[in-house]
Amino acid sequence: MKLTHWFLCCSLAVPAIAFAAGPTIGADNAQSFIGKDATVCGKIDSAKYNENSDGQPTFMHMGGKFPAHKFAVRILGENRAKFTPAPEANIGKMVCVTGRVGRAAGNRAEMTIADPSEMQIL
Repeated sequence: MKLTHWFLCCSLAVPAIAFAAGPTIGADNAQSFIGKDATVCGKIDSAKYNENSDGQPTFMHMGGKFPAHKFAVRILGENRAKFTPAPEANIGKMVCVTGRVGRAAGNRAEMTIADPSEMQIL
């Protein structure tokens, strides 16, 4: 299935609450939505738990593997235990996350989520 067909099909499956937070977009387009609320959907291409970094973040990368990804989802260590299975188990899965699109190092788009209700695995 082409990505455009998948996106159209799956955007209909995103809960109505996600639409209240802004448009549903693909990970490749997230850069254009920095500072805005959106639901960002894409395949998790890579993930990393940085347990030795400040805040112990976990990152899930969409739109390519780290470091060539277009978009990252950040989960701070204090919230990691809420996500079961661990976020790294989502590699290869299609996921949508809802919230405010921010800017990460390297000028990439990123979204920090704190609760599994902000993420839908398709």
